[in-house]
Amino acid sequence: MTILDTIVAQKKREVEQQKSNVSVAALEQKPLFSLACKSLKQSLLDTTKTGIIAEFKRQSPSKGVINGTADLVEVTNAYAAFGASGISVLTDESFFGGNLSDLEAVQQQAIPVLRKDFMIDPYQIVEAKAYGASVILLIAACLSKEAVKQMTQVAHHLGMEVLLEIHNEAELDHVYPDIDLVGVNNRNLKNFEVDIAVSLDLIQQIPKSIPAIAESGIDNPDTIVTLQKAGFAGFLIGERFMKETDPSIAFANFVNTLKQTQNAG
Repeated sequence: MTILDTIVAQKKREVEQQKSNVSVAALEQKPLFSLACKSLKQSLLDTTKTGIIAEFKRQSPSKGVINGTADLVEVTNAYAAFGASGISVLTDESFFGGNLSDLEAVQQQAIPVLRKDFMIDPYQIVEAKAYGASVILLIAACLSKEAVKQMTQVAHHLGMEVLLEIHNEAELDHVYPDIDLVGVNNRNLKNFEVDIAVSLDLIQQIPKSIPAIAESGIDNPDTIVTLQKAGFAGFLIGERFMKETDPSIAFANFVNTLKQTQNAG
């Protein structure tokens, strides 16, 4: 049994518990549910921004606690101020130390917020909207092609966008025209090894009509430049900033170096 299997099994139990605690009708009555969503797709096309989807991540199964003291609002304010195209918020509590309240705390930002979690049930999409997310993550490794289509339809009905995450060539068959964004995760979810070559290989097979996002293992601005040249529109980065004592300063410094690197090239 892989760590992904363990996480999904736990998530199924959690979602059933949540359904019994809070109804869909109750979620739809929350004030944030009626707010219009912000488009991550459009934000990635904004040349005044960096293309970075900056992530707030306290911990992970592979690394343990990454940063247990950083202030969520302070860090995400810095992400928005220094040119992030979007903010990714991990809401899984058992394995990543996040929660839905984190979404609520950052949704007022001018840039779109992604709920990053293991989405296995349409209920979680309604939940995401009710707490202020504009975008949801669907992971091909734990969903059938039919489930991806069903959950994409639900998200679109609510005005949300979908980022479909793939890890290998076999999962390319989950990509279909209605998907808003395709993410290539360079981290193997079965053994947590990271290889940036995964993105460089798969970008050639992703439809040009769908913006592609590289995820994991992006530790320096040179890597972003390489990925941009390969055709990527976005870059999901979290651990690189969160492992620093002050993620706000780490992000600002990274962006300054990125701009220098791009100008030099």
